[in-house]
Amino acid sequence: MSDTILLNGNQIQLTIERLSREVIESINFQNSVIIGVQPRGVLLAEKIHQKIFDLTGQSIPFGKIDTTFHRDDFRRGKSLNAKVTEIDFHIEEKNVLLIDDVLYTGRTIRAAMDALLSFGRPLKVELLVLIDRRFNRELPIQPDFVGNIVDTIEKVDVEVRWAANATEKNEVVFIPLKGNR
Repeated sequence: MSDTILLNGNQIQLTIERLSREVIESINFQNSVIIGVQPRGVLLAEKIHQKIFDLTGQSIPFGKIDTTFHRDDFRRGKSLNAKVTEIDFHIEEKNVLLIDDVLYTGRTIRAAMDALLSFGRPLKVELLVLIDRRFNRELPIQPDFVGNIVDTIEKVDVEVRWAANATEKNEVVFIPLKGNR
């Protein structure tokens, strides 16, 4: 079985536009921040952040958060490759829009929320994801804004591939896994 395209570049752009408009309808610009989860959620967060600015002219504080040392599995023999956390604003009493590309088990989002608490206590945290793999959840975490819902078996990975240059295309693909995960 080969990789199967779930969303092509045009569909991703339309989804980003729809999600951005949903966010615009529901947030208070004066009291909100956007934070992307490293590494892949940051790419989506940058696109959402830019689209919101393009549509409204409103600039919302933007940050990046790394979950490496807040994960419950980081000591399991894997080598650590921590990313940068960049939050140069207060999140205390702010509405945080947390953005990641794929919601799978919920563990990354739990770790991101733990990491967020190092920067203060937000008033509210809302979650935006491009892909929700809803039947694979291990923790009771649900997104507030969803690009697409995908019902998959565990032996399939869902990957968002962002174009590195103009000759490549953005796409979301199913990837069959070899062996056990």
